[in-house]
Amino acid sequence: MRTVYEFSVKDRKGKDVSLKEYANEVLLIVNTATKCGFTPQYEELEKLYRAHHSEGFEILDFPCNQFGQQAPGTDESIHEFCKLNFGTEFPRFKKVKVNGEDADPLFKFLKEQKGFAGWDMEHPIAHILDDMLTKADPKYKENADIKWNFTKFLINKKGQVVARFEPTEKIENIEKQIKDLLK
Repeated sequence: MRTVYEFSVKDRKGKDVSLKEYANEVLLIVNTATKCGFTPQYEELEKLYRAHHSEGFEILDFPCNQFGQQAPGTDESIHEFCKLNFGTEFPRFKKVKVNGEDADPLFKFLKEQKGFAGWDMEHPIAHILDDMLTKADPKYKENADIKWNFTKFLINKKGQVVARFEPTEKIENIEKQIKDLLK
C-alpha cells in the first residue's frame, strides 16, 4: 500500500523535505490561503496543533493560489502573515498547485486516495461554493479535485490517508478523528 512517506516536498525556503521525517505521527495536510473566507481557520488549526502536538500530531500547511488568487505573495510573506495574525507554529511549505496537470505529486496522491467528501451544508459558505462550482461544472462533485482552500487530509501513523475534510467541516469532527488515531 502506498503512503505519504514516498513523497518529498519543498519547505518554504525551497529545501527538500522527505515526509518520512513525519513517520509514526498523525498528520493533517492542508492547502491554505491568506485572503480567503476560510482563513480564520488558521486559528482553529493552531489550537488543534497546540492541543495535540506533544502527542504526536503534526499539521503540514501548503499555501495554494489556485482558488481565486487568494494566496498572493511570497512563501516568506505568507509565513509572516500567519505567524503575526494567527500565531501559527506548525510547518509551512512552499506554495503548491493542488489541481491540474502540474499539481504537486503529493496532492495528486492524496486526491487518488480520498475523493470529494461533500459540503457541510449548515456552513454559511457551503451554498455559495456549491452554487459557484455547479455553474462552472454541474458534475464537479464527481471528480476528486480539491474544490477550495482549507481542504484537509488526515494521515494515520502508518502514512495512510484515512479521511478528507472539505473546508466546511467542523473542526470538532476533525479533532475527534485525530484523537482516535493518536490512541
